[in-house]
Amino acid sequence: MTTRRSVLKTAGAAAATTAASLLGAPAFAQAPKKITFLTWNIIDQKELIEGWINRFKSTRPGVEVEWLDKKGPEFGPFYQTQLTAGTPPDVINTQGALGLEYAAQGALLDLTPLFAKEAAVKARYDANYLANWVFEGHNYMVPFYITKTLLFYNKPMFAKAGLSGAPQSFDDILAFAQKMTSGEASSGFMTLNFDWLYWPLFAMNGVDLVSADLKKAAFNTAKAADVLDRLAKATAGGAINKISWTGRWVEPNGAFGAGNIGMLHAHSPAYFFFKGQGSWVTPESLGVAHMPGNFATPNSHGLGISKGSKNPELAWDFLRFITDTGQAGELATRRKLVTGNVAVDKASLAQLQKDDPVVHRILATQLEHTDRMTGNWRFGNDSRIKEAFWPEVQSALLGRKDAKTALADAERRVSRELRRA
Repeated sequence: MTTRRSVLKTAGAAAATTAASLLGAPAFAQAPKKITFLTWNIIDQKELIEGWINRFKSTRPGVEVEWLDKKGPEFGPFYQTQLTAGTPPDVINTQGALGLEYAAQGALLDLTPLFAKEAAVKARYDANYLANWVFEGHNYMVPFYITKTLLFYNKPMFAKAGLSGAPQSFDDILAFAQKMTSGEASSGFMTLNFDWLYWPLFAMNGVDLVSADLKKAAFNTAKAADVLDRLAKATAGGAINKISWTGRWVEPNGAFGAGNIGMLHAHSPAYFFFKGQGSWVTPESLGVAHMPGNFATPNSHGLGISKGSKNPELAWDFLRFITDTGQAGELATRRKLVTGNVAVDKASLAQLQKDDPVVHRILATQLEHTDRMTGNWRFGNDSRIKEAFWPEVQSALLGRKDAKTALADAERRVSRELRRA
């Protein structure tokens, strides 16, 4: 039976010889000087990206770069269609663990040999973020712009409840949340749930999803059942807003922006959304902190090269160009984000400390404790494992199943996906 995985592996194998020979040849030799750059929903940066392309072309006569941008739901189907046709975009920008899935399916070029030749390029990136796209010991993507979760909190609600400073433990989160809850008028805590963003709540309690070798489910334990049961009870009592487990982006961030949620666990871009929703959000009213144990889940954007690229050398040249100091610095300044380019992020944060102290505090967390990232297992079938795990756990969080039953059901489903991997 022909599967998506087999189609990708076949396409990758057919292109491997071409890619290898080109990478060992003089730059751009005997190949059309054109590449395509596919990005993930950043059409708002049209002026910036077109400027990059024009500068890149101006120093490389005869080179052409075509830019395509797709919204999240459109990205996967488009890329899959192009892979099947044997015409994949040369450089791609993906979100979260999708790059790992493409790597596992044979769609991406292994960047490890290129890093071996150009150690200075590898050294420009934050090592812990770069490692998010390592699959079976090989590098397949580099950081484009990076995020991980943190804790935002409503200082006026804290003060009203007699609280000062961020929670330091899981027990504190639940206790603080309860103190700030008042019927349907307010809830104490909310989290984003997609792409494992909620996992720090389990990690801070010592719960592992899988064994260290990624072969076996490890979460069906008494401790995990206790954590899940306590989260479910806090949700049923209103201390944790149910939108935590049913919403995705707009709903939870909008609820926090409305000013009646005490704490929000989300990644850094959430700030720009809820700030636009809530007039209460000021430098004095918004608290910013790490989650207890400094655990955080990354949800970063990476750049990779399609294995089927007809011009892998040119694609690599372009990838290096847009993550170098000049271009990465422009992106950091325009979008107020961190890029994973260590030198760029250090400089942009220093400027933000003067220009926008709140954004500086938020982005500083993105570069701290990067060794404590969790929910970023190097699965080649990450989406399938999420789809096996999350519905069962969600049922327990919403009171539809007891914790032990939900974990047992999730273990069976996850174990099946791990065997398939």
